[in-house]
Amino acid sequence: MTNISGKNITILGAVRSGVAAAKLTKKLGAVPFVSDISSTINADSLKELDELNIKYETGIHTEQVFNCDLIITSPGVPSNSSVLSEAVDRNIKVISEIEFASWFNKGTLIAITGTNGKTTTTSLCEHVLNRCGRKAYLAGNIGIAFSDIVLDVQEDEFVALEVSSFQLDHIDSFKPKFAVILNITPDHLDRYEENFDYYVGSKFKIAMNQDDSDYLVFNSDDEVVNNFPKRNYGSYAISLTTLPGDGSYIEKDNIYFNNENETTQVGSTKSLTLRGEHNQYNSLAVITIAKLIGISDETILNAVSTFTGVEHRLELVKVIKGIEFVNDSKATNVESVWYALRSFRKPILLILGGKDKGNDYSRIKNLVKSNVKKIYAIGSSAKKIYDYFQNSISVEILDSLEASVIKAMEEADSGEVVLLSPACASFDMFDNYEQRGEVFKKVVESLSV
Repeated sequence: MTNISGKNITILGAVRSGVAAAKLTKKLGAVPFVSDISSTINADSLKELDELNIKYETGIHTEQVFNCDLIITSPGVPSNSSVLSEAVDRNIKVISEIEFASWFNKGTLIAITGTNGKTTTTSLCEHVLNRCGRKAYLAGNIGIAFSDIVLDVQEDEFVALEVSSFQLDHIDSFKPKFAVILNITPDHLDRYEENFDYYVGSKFKIAMNQDDSDYLVFNSDDEVVNNFPKRNYGSYAISLTTLPGDGSYIEKDNIYFNNENETTQVGSTKSLTLRGEHNQYNSLAVITIAKLIGISDETILNAVSTFTGVEHRLELVKVIKGIEFVNDSKATNVESVWYALRSFRKPILLILGGKDKGNDYSRIKNLVKSNVKKIYAIGSSAKKIYDYFQNSISVEILDSLEASVIKAMEEADSGEVVLLSPACASFDMFDNYEQRGEVFKKVVESLSV
């Protein structure tokens, strides 16, 4: 349905991806209508729609939603919502924004998913390609909608696209040249009826339309990813141990690449500037893609070595009196905190909490006992965190993020780390994890030296 001129298209959701999809449909000659069940929509989003004379409704889904040829749904709309169920009952085709944008993509699409590491890997991929002389765009779940940039992409250019399970739930013909699956651990089970298999299946949709001209890059050290059935062609593993087949791995601080029974040493892990074992996987995924594109080893490693990281992901904000303040606000699940706690060899004062998504803290219990000096519990999950950890470690419930940062500053010693790594969503206290991270940084900057 790439010729949408004159078609009536409903877009569900009036935030980033929804507004971008509406703008794209308008540019392509369709008649968009935006509907959002929330009555508290960002004024800037509605202003954009007004300026383009795009009709919309908020606080309700009326019958006009279904007077269309196609529905584009935003990732924030649950698949089992009444509005999507009604659309299915009426035989109206429902697709995600990334599916819609992909119809008009001329460039090489690199789609990256996983429970953790998506943002860092996608950002690193875009950075490396641009540093290596390839024009690459950054888009997707990272905050820049695919629909916003897709018409700018030319045939010899690349799109590094961060893709969530919610975006993959409603794809049809979405077909990336490179599909990357970093890891899969329980997350968002509130959206998947507490069924982990549903969540896993959503992640693997990223490769469902690939053929023998495409590539799948996957983490073979991740049990769930490695055990999921995969095609036997065009699959490249990443691992921190020696690989028997195609892919990239690390051995004795050296990076190797296997391709069709030929192994080459790409370089040393000293070129990897990002902290932590998890970032070695992220780097290997990008190195694998760059090798398959045909970029030289020296050029790849030079590009990787200049990447400084992603905001709100293990971001060093400031060192005050020898105390490191680290913003890991993007850590919205327990697995992310597990990686964060393994990234430091110093005692940690951990700020934990927010909107719980069914968290199982047993995954980090041993790491907390060995690496964490104290927990400051905040948000609606504070009592749950206190009850779980109180017999293992000092835990204090505080009524705000600001109060926890100030208290941690008072109690931390030189050579220790104050780490915001919440393991929870931000929506009980903040608009999003970015705002939470910005508040953390603002408070840190205000602390007297």
